[in-house]
Amino acid sequence: MQSYRLFMRRLVRNYMIGSAVAVMGVGSILIFSTLKISAYDARLLLLTLVISIPFMIISESAVFRRHMRPIRWLFDEHHTASAQDYQTAFLQLHRLPILAVRRVALPHWLGLAGPAVSLTLIEILYFHLTIPLSYLVVAIIGSILVASMHALIEFFLTAEAIVPMLSEVQEMARTALGMHLTLDGKVLVSVQSKYRSSALLIGVFPLILFSLATQLRLNQGVKTMQPSAYWQWAGVILLVGIGFSILSSGLLARVVQRPIVELESKMAKVQRGNLQTRAIEAYSDEFSRLVTGFNLMVDDLQARELQTMLLTQSLLTTLAAALDARDPYTAGHSQRVSDYSVEIGKRAGLTATVLKDLRESALLHDIGKIGIPDTILLKEGRLSAEEFEVMKSHPVVGESILLQVQPPNAMAALLPGVRSHHERYDGDGYPDGLSGEQIPLFGRIMAIADAFDAMTSDRPYRRGMPAEKAISILREGRGTQWDPIFTDLFIDWANQHLLAGERPSAAAATVPIAAATESP
Repeated sequence: MQSYRLFMRRLVRNYMIGSAVAVMGVGSILIFSTLKISAYDARLLLLTLVISIPFMIISESAVFRRHMRPIRWLFDEHHTASAQDYQTAFLQLHRLPILAVRRVALPHWLGLAGPAVSLTLIEILYFHLTIPLSYLVVAIIGSILVASMHALIEFFLTAEAIVPMLSEVQEMARTALGMHLTLDGKVLVSVQSKYRSSALLIGVFPLILFSLATQLRLNQGVKTMQPSAYWQWAGVILLVGIGFSILSSGLLARVVQRPIVELESKMAKVQRGNLQTRAIEAYSDEFSRLVTGFNLMVDDLQARELQTMLLTQSLLTTLAAALDARDPYTAGHSQRVSDYSVEIGKRAGLTATVLKDLRESALLHDIGKIGIPDTILLKEGRLSAEEFEVMKSHPVVGESILLQVQPPNAMAALLPGVRSHHERYDGDGYPDGLSGEQIPLFGRIMAIADAFDAMTSDRPYRRGMPAEKAISILREGRGTQWDPIFTDLFIDWANQHLLAGERPSAAAATVPIAAATESP
């Protein structure tokens, strides 16, 4: 409700600004600088205004309340808004600028001009108001000019005021009902009619203002005037006309620039890869179609990116499963290592993007085993020293395989984990003998996940050990074989999830730390 109150204050402030500019621009010129009347006539005219203004306020207020009712209803704290309420308020907000023009043209102008002209006629007939009837014609034309100025300013200021409210209403609908409010490219007021009317008034206003002032001068018998006095009088009128043209053209330029600047900003975000951005549907002219088209384009890009991501993940998972299928004893190994690695990454506070890369790198961490002969990879029994050296080459082979993927940077984020998941924290690992923080982030995380799954999985020459025993070995090797921080994070997670309700296995024999590395 607070935002609605702020919106109402802004509309009232805009109304006062428009009224002040119009009345001071035209009224002051025609009355104070041109019209010469007696003090008695001035008092009668002032009384006429005092009596007429309440009629204008009452009629315009009633119309304004009716215009604001759908929006006020939406923000009523005692009312639960429906989908129809949101759509109605959204459409009404878009209509407010043109409704402001109608309000100024009808209840505002008629509410003041009608009583004022009627009272002036009565004063001329019965109260000896000594102004000619021709002044009434000039006054009516002048009031139309004032109302036109006011309507133009009100239109542009209201068009700016509704933008934050439209954004809030769209967010409210999305949060409350999960609905997307849109005009679907509907045009409420065309760019052509808006710009043509604005340009016409901006160009014609100074001419009409000067013509009215000149006519009043001539009606008062002023046939000749000294050049200095003429330019002093005419200069004021010209300055007011030019000032209005500058103000109106500035407001028009802002209305034109705003959607262009916003779309440029949104397109720059999309170019940087942010497909969550959407343009606010804050325009009721042809720009609404452009905004709708932009949002549909981003939706399509997002859908395509999601489809590509799912396809990539599916291919990686299938590739990992095919790799694991070569050895029935390691079935599901890559997927489990991936899951364990992600759990460590989550607790380490890694971003969603980094977690995605970590998951994919872990899925492919053993892809280099494609290059290991079956006689070694599927051997039932411990490997000889020579065979172990061949097996130790799989991280480098895996990196070489992924380097062949095009474009070259497609797998760049995955390479460090594939190459370094057998490095040890104390520097005794392979293939590069890195230690501590020299080991890439993914390598330090995946080393823990890989070792845990290797210890708990069955092999031809031994049964997998219980999770609690594997956790004990990880605890003993933290700081020497594995990164101590990531090891603690994994142990905390494993204690909460893997050990819940698990009974120790009969195979829980004492196994040295070396068991964690016997299967590269």
